[in-house]
Amino acid sequence: MGFQSLMAYQLAYRLAMDVFEKSKAFPRAEAFSMTDQIRRASRSVCANLAEGYRKRQYPKHFLSKLSNADAEASEVLVFLDFARDCGYLNEDSHKTLMADYQRLGQMLGMMMQNPRKFFPK
Repeated sequence: MGFQSLMAYQLAYRLAMDVFEKSKAFPRAEAFSMTDQIRRASRSVCANLAEGYRKRQYPKHFLSKLSNADAEASEVLVFLDFARDCGYLNEDSHKTLMADYQRLGQMLGMMMQNPRKFFPK
């Protein structure tokens, strides 16, 4: 049982894959800006959760990585708004992704408020 068993990781990974799929339709002109940034931020949520989980025996490091994951998820929210407003993402996709990323943020917040639950036994 490792980081992949975390519900937050599973959701973050699914969302990163959703962002990847949706961003395939972004204009070629956005390849090195918005497309790259939203993909990197969404994947970084997963990477920070994995790294933090592996170092959870160090409470401050664990909390720092959870905070980083939450910050990256917030960055995705910003790019989702830009993608919608630039016409790259339809309203339904935007609404669904926003709700799922907000749910992920709540999960990360719960983990940060109760870190001992995740410490090694």
